Amino acid sequence: MVLLTITTLISCTSCSKDDDATTNPSNGGTIDPGNDPNFTITANNDAGYGGFNRKVEVFGIPIYAVATVEDNKLLHAANLMAQYLDNDEDEVVDNPTVLTAMKANNAFLFMWKNESDMDNIEPPNDAEGQDLGNDETIPTWHSNGHIGEFDAALEEVWHIITHAGYASAYPTVFGEGAGSSLSNAMDIARGGNFITIPNPYPDEAWYTYYDATCDYNCMNTEYIYWAMSSILGAQENRLDEISQEWDLNTNALMQSTDTAAYGLLTDPQYKFPTVLPDGSYRQ
Repeated sequence: MVLLTITTLISCTSCSKDDDATTNPSNGGTIDPGNDPNFTITANNDAGYGGFNRKVEVFGIPIYAVATVEDNKLLHAANLMAQYLDNDEDEVVDNPTVLTAMKANNAFLFMWKNESDMDNIEPPNDAEGQDLGNDETIPTWHSNGHIGEFDAALEEVWHIITHAGYASAYPTVFGEGAGSSLSNAMDIARGGNFITIPNPYPDEAWYTYYDATCDYNCMNTEYIYWAMSSILGAQENRLDEISQEWDLNTNALMQSTDTAAYGLLTDPQYKFPTVLPDGSYRQ
């Protein structure tokens, strides 16, 4: 997971934005708009995102892609984001407060093929971005019985929604720092309030993330993903893959064990998704 907070203002007098563009000669030639009934791939000329030749916008949130990202995977990410934000698929965002926060934070997703692609991005001041790799985006996972290589797009798309959306819209509840309702639930799940990673975690912990590059706030971002995806059923067949980090891989286990997080994520006032996205928004 790479979450970016950019604090450098980009000044570019030669850059322009053209949402109706179909070509971008400097960044990969003609752009195929794709055949999705709801989303169109357009050429990208947004200042600060010059390394990414095209984009799709979902309720005003851009998803950028380098030329080597496959069109079907870019559109898959767009469909997942739409299903997370409009889970009942009535063309109206379920929680407008979250979308407003995302826009205020200049939220964006950016898709790469090679890790070096991530060096070619200089977004506007204070933009909040999340990366997603082409090869970790696996649309077929949804049609093959939720087995095999996992569709990591479910995770990365969710990260930008919670980080730039829920955490900002409801800071005392879903804020990523210590003291929020979410972080208090996470402290229970980890077996204590740990600013640095314990080695080992207490025996009673069911959330045991050991990535030293992930600070306390990052741990919260990962935690809300594990909790929400387990409630929605994404982890049911994956316990062997994820048990080194997360134990409550089903809705039933979340409901019976992580009662604090379960209560937060099923509280109707926050309008969290109740159906796992599969990349087929309004189809």
